[in-house]
Amino acid sequence: MIRFILSDLQRLWAGSLVVVLLVAFATALGVTVTLQERALRLGTARAADKFDLVVGAAGSETQLVLSSVFLQAAPLPLVSGDTLASLTSDPRVAWAGPVGFGDSFAGYPIVGTTTSLIDNTSGGFLEGQGFADGEGAVIGSAVDLRVGAKIKPMHGTAEEGGHTHTEIVYHVQGRLKPTGTPWDRAILVPISSVWHIHGMDHYEGAEDHAHEADGEHHEGHAHDHVEGDEAALNETFTSETPGVPAILVKPKTIADAYKLRQQYRQGNTLAVFPGEVLTKLYATLGDAREVLSVVAIGAQGLVAASLILVTLTHIVQRRKQIGALRAFGAPRSSISLIVWTELFALFATGIALGFAIGFAAAKIITAMLVAKSGVVMPVEFAKADLTQAALLLAVAAGLAILPAWLAYRQSPAEALRG
Repeated sequence: MIRFILSDLQRLWAGSLVVVLLVAFATALGVTVTLQERALRLGTARAADKFDLVVGAAGSETQLVLSSVFLQAAPLPLVSGDTLASLTSDPRVAWAGPVGFGDSFAGYPIVGTTTSLIDNTSGGFLEGQGFADGEGAVIGSAVDLRVGAKIKPMHGTAEEGGHTHTEIVYHVQGRLKPTGTPWDRAILVPISSVWHIHGMDHYEGAEDHAHEADGEHHEGHAHDHVEGDEAALNETFTSETPGVPAILVKPKTIADAYKLRQQYRQGNTLAVFPGEVLTKLYATLGDAREVLSVVAIGAQGLVAASLILVTLTHIVQRRKQIGALRAFGAPRSSISLIVWTELFALFATGIALGFAIGFAAAKIITAMLVAKSGVVMPVEFAKADLTQAALLLAVAAGLAILPAWLAYRQSPAEALRG
């Protein structure tokens, strides 16, 4: 019987190919939507794992997280230096690092921060070392520059008509290990240099603080003090420190995290857990996925209806063949089994091909998103996908029953007369 089925499918290869492709593309649509949404959720959740609390000026929670954690630059209001100083000296805080952005180089964002933040989030260096002065830079693993390269920061981007800063030239002093986050595509520089080139470092007492920190490294705020040709690195925060768009905070305990969040969610400051903000975004993504899933189910329903018409037409066209088989003594059950097996084989092949196409499409889409955002998004199947595949196969088995039943009912005399 298997040989007969294979011979029959080979003879009717054009129609069989159409059936397989219809099923494959309808299945691939749903699989792509599911895998891509899951990859986005997993990737963004992992990217935010290192950052427990984000503090900024009062405004949009979502934009604060997107800008500080995922480095999606936006004109955020600045949180005061007094807040930065308070957080770095708070006994409930393990470390706190400012984040300043707005400049770029060769398409990579330049992020002003401190050695404390780098040491606590990067996982170490692939080569070189951290910045030792105000003109040093550290690059993420995905930045296409070499250690020792010179960087001339541009305010904004070339596409936006940005201009190149002439006040400073950074020198790459180290490359960080991969983290699977947008920080892999970032150029990290002392926050003090960002303030300097934007004219924000001329506050009262700056010279005194720079002299006090000359030759020492402190956690927190950085300020460049130029002495000859060398810019000293100072990471001491005070109430006179310039403002920053965001502060990334690592509380010592879970209880401390909630207390800090409550304390800085009032007045002119805003404190958020990135995970909470992402959960809200996932809800929105989930709604979008539901809409796309309905579209996919609708497409699959239309394909199923088309397949029923195709298979019924197929049975009508094969009436004489079925009649001849019956006339030669083939039992009804064998003929109906042959028809069912042929159609189910075509449907199952289309479903398997659809999962393969959906997986490949999700991989391609994810690769484009990773190249743009830097967030590593794992495209992988889960147990729910096995359930979906089993359900599709069950539906396919059900659809194949109708033409098999029609073939079973057909008498040899009627078939041969047709």
